[in-house]
Amino acid sequence: MRFGKSIMAAAVISIVIPLVFIYRGGSWIWYMILPLWILAVLFLGYAQIRRSTSRHHDAVVRSLEQTAIRTLNHHRHDWMNDLQILYGYIKLGKSDKAVQCVERIKEQMAVESKIAKLGIPSLIFYLQSFRSTSSNLELDVHVDDQMTLINNLSQEEGANLALAVIQTIRAYQYSSKSSRGESRKLFLSLYEEGSELIVRFEEEGSLGDPELLRQQIYNVVQGKKMKAEQIDPTQASFELRVPCGA
Repeated sequence: MRFGKSIMAAAVISIVIPLVFIYRGGSWIWYMILPLWILAVLFLGYAQIRRSTSRHHDAVVRSLEQTAIRTLNHHRHDWMNDLQILYGYIKLGKSDKAVQCVERIKEQMAVESKIAKLGIPSLIFYLQSFRSTSSNLELDVHVDDQMTLINNLSQEEGANLALAVIQTIRAYQYSSKSSRGESRKLFLSLYEEGSELIVRFEEEGSLGDPELLRQQIYNVVQGKKMKAEQIDPTQASFELRVPCGA
């Protein structure tokens, strides 16, 4: 990257060469060389930008692929654990425990299904892949069964909502510190209230500074068609309120 920038800078500076000859009253041929020289520099810059864009695109694709692979592996690992536990209960003849295990699996599948139906790909991908990331914050997501307002969001509003949710979760991640190996839990709820979509954040066992977190979350919603409200001034609990179509 730095090498490419150095070449580009040198190419731009090299335009001075024909200009110097023209300034000194050189041959008329320099007047013909100058536009060709400038075109060559522009072509080099265009090629450099394309290469840089291509490398950035490839890096983003690789990152998404790696995240998807980690997410699939994480879900596969969870499924294997659940099946092993269920098989153990069945083998031991503990039918009541087996039924409880199946119910727990059904509940988790229902949550995943609700997340998948949110209709905002970037938000769905982030929430479903969050558990596969290395983090001391556990995310517990609840989506209201009857929620429909999210379908009334435009593409831009949906993208802004996804960005706000992601940035808010990151604010919780980095605004408080926990002891080594200790996990914190963040409850994320999405539901309707009148003509508004509510995204509620409640942290369990927060060790952070609520005032610092409040400032960070208020910064998240600046310039967006939504507002943030602190539920309790003494707690790290906030709501994002997003107006939707009737």
